[in-house]
Amino acid sequence: MTIFFLVVSLTVFSQKTATLNSLLDKNSEFVFPQTTDKISKALNVKTVFYEDANEEKYAKWPMKTGLELYCSLGKGNAVNEMFFTTADNKPLVVEGLPFGLILNKSTLQDSKTKFSKYNAKTQKLAAGSEFPGGSKLVFKKEKHYATLLFDSKNVLKSLGLTTELVDPAAN
Repeated sequence: MTIFFLVVSLTVFSQKTATLNSLLDKNSEFVFPQTTDKISKALNVKTVFYEDANEEKYAKWPMKTGLELYCSLGKGNAVNEMFFTTADNKPLVVEGLPFGLILNKSTLQDSKTKFSKYNAKTQKLAAGSEFPGGSKLVFKKEKHYATLLFDSKNVLKSLGLTTELVDPAAN
């Protein structure tokens, strides 16, 4: 019975990776701009539209695997940024992310080395943050900033791709 669930889990996991890959370019970078329809079709997940307290429009794609993509929406529902995380910070290992990163597996040290050519900067996260005692690694590649959040064990928990640096106090 356990082997059956393991095989089913691996099958679902592989399908997720393949669908996300269709949104990445040959360098494993997320292609911008996107449309919500294209993302929904590629992931085979219905787009969930919502607004925050400031009436800013957002979209998210919660996948059965536990991976969740979300973004703010630009004019005409254009997608020019993207965030990757797991629902409720589940310890699920998710491969196939931009830059070859793996949620709940990539480490801070490996990422520092990998992105040093982009002048990556590291900062400790405050006690009141989502990952107290963790770290944030930020670098800019072409038009987008990448913000990687690591927990106190220096394991990747979240990835954000934005056109400008996001003020953590804004969220």
